[in-house]
Amino acid sequence: MTQTVAQPTGLDGTAGRRLVILGVAASDCHVVANQLIAYALRGQGFEVVNLGACTPVEEFARAYRTHPEAEAVLIGSLNGHVHEDLRDLPEARRSGRIGCPVVVGGNLSVGSVKDPSSASRLYDLGVDLIVEDPDDLPAVLDRLRETRAEEARLARSPVS
Repeated sequence: MTQTVAQPTGLDGTAGRRLVILGVAASDCHVVANQLIAYALRGQGFEVVNLGACTPVEEFARAYRTHPEAEAVLIGSLNGHVHEDLRDLPEARRSGRIGCPVVVGGNLSVGSVKDPSSASRLYDLGVDLIVEDPDDLPAVLDRLRETRAEEARLARSPVS
């Protein structure tokens, strides 16, 4: 029995290549969720460049340089040290070495009592979105793609 996977479609309704860069934060060696997310996204028709565990910001930047068409960089964290692991993200974003949206998910702080400032600290580092449920990633990626397409359309339209 052959399983058919629906190809993701662009805003114009045509099939289009959809690529994401996925990895686990630099100090984190937990890869089970990473592998499951890669598998699920591929099942939805995404091409996934999976950098695996213990991925420093510079490795995400190298992957983006190789794949500038990437829709997003997806970074997971289970050990809760993602803030320290992403300390180089502001410079990578500022310099354009990572020029697509950055999405973070997983355990974002250490300890059983979660730090309420965790999300704002990540946004301050240059993270665009925080996703709590990996099942939401395809819809999140669709919204990011629509937003970027709209921004590109507005940039091309003449100013009145």
